[in-house]
Amino acid sequence: MVASSSLLKLQDLIQEIREAKTQAQEREVIQKECAHIRASFRDGDPLHRHRQLAKLLYVHLLGYPAHFGQMECLKLIASPRFTDKRVGYLGAMLLLDERQDAHLLITNSIKNDLSQGIQAVQGLALCTLSATGSAEMCRDLATEVEKLLLQPSAYVRKKAVLTAVHMIRKVPELSNIFLPPCAQLLHEHHHGILLGTITLITELCERSPAALKHFRKMVPQLVHILRTLVTTGYSTEHSISGVSDPFLQVATNTDTSRNAGNAVLFETVLTIMDIRSAAGLRVLAVNILGRFLLNSDRNIRYVALTSLLRLVQSDHSAVQRHRPTVVECLREPDVSLSRRALELSLALVNSSNVQAMTQELQGFLESCPPDLQADCASGILLAAERFAPTKRWHIDTTLRVLMTAGTHVRDDAVANLTQLIGGAQELHAYSVRRLYSALAEDISQQPLVQVATWCIGEYGDLLLEGSCEETEPLQVEEEEVLALLERVLQSHMSLPATRGYALTALVKLSTRLRGDNNRIRQVVSIYSSCLDVELQQRAVEYNTLFRKYDHMRAAILEKIPLVERGSSQVDEEAKESKETAQLSEAAPVPTEPEASKLLDLLDLLDGPSGDAQHPPPLDPTPGGTLIHLLNLPCAPPPPAPIPHLRVFEREGLQLDLSFVRPPGTPTLLLITVTATNTSGGDVTHFICQAAVPKSFQLQLQAPSGDTVPAQGGLPMTQLLRILNPKKAPLRLKLRLTYNHFGQSVQEIFEVNNLPVETWQ
Repeated sequence: MVASSSLLKLQDLIQEIREAKTQAQEREVIQKECAHIRASFRDGDPLHRHRQLAKLLYVHLLGYPAHFGQMECLKLIASPRFTDKRVGYLGAMLLLDERQDAHLLITNSIKNDLSQGIQAVQGLALCTLSATGSAEMCRDLATEVEKLLLQPSAYVRKKAVLTAVHMIRKVPELSNIFLPPCAQLLHEHHHGILLGTITLITELCERSPAALKHFRKMVPQLVHILRTLVTTGYSTEHSISGVSDPFLQVATNTDTSRNAGNAVLFETVLTIMDIRSAAGLRVLAVNILGRFLLNSDRNIRYVALTSLLRLVQSDHSAVQRHRPTVVECLREPDVSLSRRALELSLALVNSSNVQAMTQELQGFLESCPPDLQADCASGILLAAERFAPTKRWHIDTTLRVLMTAGTHVRDDAVANLTQLIGGAQELHAYSVRRLYSALAEDISQQPLVQVATWCIGEYGDLLLEGSCEETEPLQVEEEEVLALLERVLQSHMSLPATRGYALTALVKLSTRLRGDNNRIRQVVSIYSSCLDVELQQRAVEYNTLFRKYDHMRAAILEKIPLVERGSSQVDEEAKESKETAQLSEAAPVPTEPEASKLLDLLDLLDGPSGDAQHPPPLDPTPGGTLIHLLNLPCAPPPPAPIPHLRVFEREGLQLDLSFVRPPGTPTLLLITVTATNTSGGDVTHFICQAAVPKSFQLQLQAPSGDTVPAQGGLPMTQLLRILNPKKAPLRLKLRLTYNHFGQSVQEIFEVNNLPVETWQ
């Protein structure tokens, strides 16, 4: 600590700040020093002004206010001393921008410095102009920059070219000024000037058809320049870490023993990926990334996995050759690496390798970090559903995932597995035995317990027969089955839904077991006074079934018939669209609200969006449900389903919305966004974002993936939870971004024709 804080050097200030043990101490040091800096500025000390501003710039980098130093930047720029100018221009680049009028005051200073013959000062002025120059400054200083393009100094010419690029981007009409010097700059030998000139020519061609026509004649000259640069010998002037001219290297002559060489190779790969190169070059790029996977540097392996994930859709067979190496990366201790390896491994699964890849992924699932289990489990289930060779293999794979990470699977895993088992009649005995054994070992995995209890309730008679060629002999007594289901009911780990499955299974076993049903009746009677209302109502109904309608119990508790599914996703979608059309004809259609002109995705208007026509309330129809059959007191019948809505369709990509309003929460709306793809190319990097007016609350759940497979493959789904406390008319705005057929697409649109049932 020096005696006078006002003369504190920058190094001393940095040391004091770093020695602060708390953020409060840091703020105290900075506030005290800023007070001394303000006092020094007021006193007008010209000798130490640059030192004070340097300290203020460091304070600005730490995130503290430093706007009071803007005028000091202007004073230092006008100073004749180079030390003052250097700090002044640096401060101008950090503290000034186009939104502040003060930046216009440095125009004259920059013009004077550009006219001087001092290269270092001209370089400072050009850097500041290219960083903060507004359109007005560019128009005022374009002539000075044009003169510097042909200056003898290569240092000044290079910076002038880069400044000209900034000016063209700010003011495209300045293209005519910088067009003539470009032809002469192409004869330069300085590589930095050549690279800057090519960038300037590219900007001119993009903004001026005349420039494009003019420079098209120079293509042979550009090719000659590239050939000359590649064939010339080694030059120490253009060597970076031992690699000569890294921007001009090719993939076959780069030294990979140095990190700079690997950086060159990676840039080569990115170039091949971006310019839609020939198939041979793309295979070369994939092979380079495959070698990166064997590198000991984690950063290199990470960029390789990320890049291969981008290439897997367009060059699947080339990436497939490196599958063993990718699978090895699953065992990386770094979570970021293993996550990228998991994403790439799931993308590599196809019908020919699904069994081997699933085995590797299941091994990874057993030992992977908890935050990766959900992604891994969902990925395995989706791959099994899409590429399963046999139903038995599909069932075994799903069961193993449920036993390993059942709590991390998606909500539809239970429904999908019960549908799968129900449709495989020849595997009913095998499935119920496998599930009973798994349930006897572990009742903590709730999805597994739900499927197992459902299967035992449906096919418990097959479990007790004790004969199944596909499994080892299993002798099970009726008392053991009932005891296991009671253990599930009494377990503190069981969810309310799981207890419902178990109670229903017990009641169904009353028609499938040969012994006395008194034990089942006692359990049902106990749960007739359960605190859980849903479970209590179910137990009361079952108890009434035993007492009043015992003669109908066998017929009512028969096996649930299988819900037929279409042979393909396209058939399912067509059936769904047909049902939606029928519902639309039967119910009155609400009028479309008046569309509002929304400029920003996240700034929806709160004003009224027009009057919507309310359909008349529907009379409840007598249902054929079990409750009505038993003549029990019950809640009102559930509302009619809300029609689905197709909101987007382009080049085979379709986006449908389905709606559910939970009966217990009338202000909550669940929207399932389903994206399907009937085109011949996969839709990749698919992101769906949504926005609602400020009176609503929106929560977007994680999507099932970011790829919508081609030819009507497995759809991508995402859940939107919308809370509408005021029951106001719902307006929804969606933004879609994705890649399709090599093109990046972004669509923003508003959905105004939402069914009135979604909010009324």
